[in-house]
Amino acid sequence: MAEAKRATVYFEADVHKALRLRAAEAERSISEMVNEAVRQALAEDLDDLAAAAERRKEPALDFATFVRDMKRRGRL
Repeated sequence: MAEAKRATVYFEADVHKALRLRAAEAERSISEMVNEAVRQALAEDLDDLAAAAERRKEPALDFATFVRDMKRRGRL
């Protein structure tokens, strides 16, 4: 593991119990599980940012225009 930094995190009691049980079952520490979950969340954020950057060039379409177009096409 890379250099570890200490942080205090407060979990709700039932979340902490579930983490402890899951960690014991998986023979892993809570820290390992939390680090993995945070890395996954950050990776998802990175994917979302990349998708948003790709769509940035798309023309904006406001709701009213979209609904009028649906009506014009017989979809409403």
